[in-house]
Amino acid sequence: MALLTVEHVTKRFGGVVAVDDVSLDVGEGEIVGLIGPNGAGKTTLFNLVTRLYRPDAGEIAFDGESLLSTPPHRVVRRGIARTFQNVELFDSMTVLEHVLVGRHARRGRSARELLAYVGLSPLAHRPAAELSYGTRKRVELARALAAGPRLLLLDEPAGGLNHEEVGELGELIRNVRRDFALTLLLVEHHMGLVMGVADQVHVLDFGRLIASGAPREVQSDPKVIEAYLGTPVG
Repeated sequence: MALLTVEHVTKRFGGVVAVDDVSLDVGEGEIVGLIGPNGAGKTTLFNLVTRLYRPDAGEIAFDGESLLSTPPHRVVRRGIARTFQNVELFDSMTVLEHVLVGRHARRGRSARELLAYVGLSPLAHRPAAELSYGTRKRVELARALAAGPRLLLLDEPAGGLNHEEVGELGELIRNVRRDFALTLLLVEHHMGLVMGVADQVHVLDFGRLIASGAPREVQSDPKVIEAYLGTPVG
């Protein structure tokens, strides 16, 4: 069953078509990758789902009900949370305070339980300004989980991480799905991560959906190789 449905969605910015008649489903309980070159429309699609943008055409539904009448500040209450490509933290706030902010929308695990889950308990009272980039990413993830979502959107979660941190992130993503009964949609350029965790992958190029399927199918698709991968991912 599809938890998120995008049907014939188009978004223009002036003369630029950022998302061009895109249709895709995200099944409940799946980890779904959204890949493509820079400027392909991936983050724009995230912004449409979270109602930061309104589509010029098409429909977006969550759990069978339209999202298009939901104000942006109510999207979290509908059960959708996200992280950002550029980590959005307040430098003066502590790690714990960031997660407490995330809990305002819903009841769920306590902020301290979430910090323990992502391995940040020792840093609970450390200001965000003192954290490494990889640690800031974990704070943002814990804050998103604090909202108690059913669908979690991850925008380039591996960006800026080293090889070891990417491996840990892949394990964390799989665990989050299991432990929180979540559906995850991730935009990511790190193909090893996407192909290692995703059940399904959708590929955008110049705003159009050019391929969808299981990771092995997508990475061997000639259109995807030409547009993005260059060579099949082993």
